[in-house]
Amino acid sequence: MSLQAKFDRFLNQNPHRHEWMASRPHVTRRRFFEVSGAAVTGSYLALHPNLLHAQSGVKITSQPVTPINKAKNVVFVLLTGAPSHTDTFDLKTVNGVTPKEFNPATVSGMNFPTGLFPNLTKKLPDLAIVRSVRSWALVHTLAQTWNQIGRNPAAALGDIAPNIGSVVSLELESQRQPGQVFPTFVALNANNCSGPGYFPGSYAPFKVTPSAGGLLNTTNSEGQARADQMYTRLRAIDDPLRVNSPLGKDVADYDAFYKSARGLMYNAKVDAAFKLSPADTARYGGSSLGNAFLTAKQVLSQGQGTRFVQINYGNWDMHIDIYGIDDPTGNNLFTVGKPFDVGLATFIDDMKASGLWNDTLLVVGGEFGRTVGPITAAKGRDHFVQQFAVFGGGGVRGGRPLGATNADGSDTVDYGWSRQRYIRPEDIEATIYSALGINWTTVRYDDPFGRGFEYVPFSDQDLYGPVNELWK
Repeated sequence: MSLQAKFDRFLNQNPHRHEWMASRPHVTRRRFFEVSGAAVTGSYLALHPNLLHAQSGVKITSQPVTPINKAKNVVFVLLTGAPSHTDTFDLKTVNGVTPKEFNPATVSGMNFPTGLFPNLTKKLPDLAIVRSVRSWALVHTLAQTWNQIGRNPAAALGDIAPNIGSVVSLELESQRQPGQVFPTFVALNANNCSGPGYFPGSYAPFKVTPSAGGLLNTTNSEGQARADQMYTRLRAIDDPLRVNSPLGKDVADYDAFYKSARGLMYNAKVDAAFKLSPADTARYGGSSLGNAFLTAKQVLSQGQGTRFVQINYGNWDMHIDIYGIDDPTGNNLFTVGKPFDVGLATFIDDMKASGLWNDTLLVVGGEFGRTVGPITAAKGRDHFVQQFAVFGGGGVRGGRPLGATNADGSDTVDYGWSRQRYIRPEDIEATIYSALGINWTTVRYDDPFGRGFEYVPFSDQDLYGPVNELWK
């Protein structure tokens, strides 16, 4: 019996099922469906495109829409901790508060902190800055998850909703080519990355912390020849058991895990993607974020099936000493901003040089913004709903803002798009799907509760949709 069938049977047989779930937050419905399999990096390997149960028989509905379909890949950067929008991509200078080191200047028609982000200043012609984004929540973990699953985590299907990258992985699995061995969804420096929800583990993020040595455990201490011999012997013993197993699909899934793990061992393309040279590491700033951007570029350059890369970077949660007045070496905009500035700018340069920029949609943003105007008594900024998002590549027309805020950045005065309202995380989710040619109004009726899982909430009501103005 599959995990989903077991879980459905449990719900049907237990009259107190909702209370049981509510009393066990550490055993959520999301965790129930995460599959632990063969490990290459120490977690589980979720690579193979054929691990999901066959799609035949799954009821799927959608509305007749036309996706933008200009990107092949997505790099999604979540700035955890929530950066201050009025100090970064929606700069509002405040007399006696804004540091002179920010060196505010008008670039591509936008007021920008050229001193804080000197390298990104040169990349503004490639970037569209959306300034009418509004968060739904001001709690870090809640809002971070909201941005990754495109819906309220506390809603009816919130706790089984898959990461946007997992939906992308499922939708684009049919486009994988024979011999492609990389995971479709890679998460870099993203330990708090949302998982596959109720989707099988094959669509989970493959989590990696980049390092010079590359992926761990892709070789055997006894050598490749001995490893090949042991694997051949294992198959000779296990194959008849797999064929005749009453467990059927479950055993086949584990077999696919083993084969996927095997595909990453002694593979030159794996080394080329995940090993980092000292020279490239230095170009990207010598930081953990720089290593993540470098790895993302190398992974996509190998063309081995990866389509969605998530990078998490923080901490931007600067309630205290946001400008480093008391401690210049502490957690402040300058110390956190420099790795971001160098890493992202170098990534853009390399993606353009490799020809991948036009095929790859870049999305950058935090979970919300920070309070505006003068800083607090603690010399910091607190949580605030107004925020920004940055888009580039994938055919996006850069060098301009979309939307505008009032004088202090506390609210939107120009929404900058046809729906004439705030842009929400659900709209950014729809934009990502549309850019990849995915119908964002899709509803799948294979969720464990039979309610119908909408890729973007309220799809049948057209409540949310892509920001097409990015391409106009």
